[in-house]
Amino acid sequence: MTALRNVFERANAEGRAALVAYLTAGDPEPKATVRYAEALAAGGADLLELGVPFSDPLADGPVIQRATERALAAGTRVADVLEIAREVHERVGVPILVMSYLNPILQFGWERFVRDGASRGVVGALLTDVPPEEAEPFLPAAERAAWGTVFLVAPTSDERRIERAAALSTGFLYCVSRLGVTGGGASLSDAFRPVLATIRRVSDVPVAVGFGISTEAHAREVGRHADGVIVGSAFVSIVERAASVTEAAAELERTARGLRRALEEARAA
Repeated sequence: MTALRNVFERANAEGRAALVAYLTAGDPEPKATVRYAEALAAGGADLLELGVPFSDPLADGPVIQRATERALAAGTRVADVLEIAREVHERVGVPILVMSYLNPILQFGWERFVRDGASRGVVGALLTDVPPEEAEPFLPAAERAAWGTVFLVAPTSDERRIERAAALSTGFLYCVSRLGVTGGGASLSDAFRPVLATIRRVSDVPVAVGFGISTEAHAREVGRHADGVIVGSAFVSIVERAASVTEAAAELERTARGLRRALEEARAA
């Protein structure tokens, strides 16, 4: 049982889905990310997901693309993300997952990334553009560090791909709620439902649903079915439009608290 898997076990024991909160690390600068992580933890986030800024974020919508540009302009690199993780780990008790495209991690060195991350409180990684079929070279280092691994499945994933991804996910399975890129919207796609049903049929791995979840109503609906709810663009949008770090932190905490309350209500109804 990895520390990442334990996040979902604890939430389930409390009768709710886990709240996974994403921030682009270094947006708009590294110290701000630490403050924002503290705010999300205070608001009830169960897991903090730190995104490594990358110049070609193909799976991300405009909100996170702009956040990535701001983080890169601030000079944020992989080593800086790990230092942010260290400081967050020292200040709050919420586990940290690092999310990245493969290229920055290869440049940094996978073995070094795992070793340095583990020493700074990181409990797992999601390499968004590494499919299960190409993951074998990355698994031994993760296993040695007791890291939770996370793989993606989408509405287009067939049962064979889902089985493979679930078998390799020692943390949780990330279920993309819809086709396309990240970003919130007024309506929630229900394309995740058949994928979730297939996952439940072939595996008992925890499943968190992301992409397009931006409101308490969305979280309440997904939280009735999934083990976790991933919110990213909604939080990053708060960072983008706030007039100050203090203002952003306060709104992040309020928003996280509302989402956490919605998850608590989802299964109580």
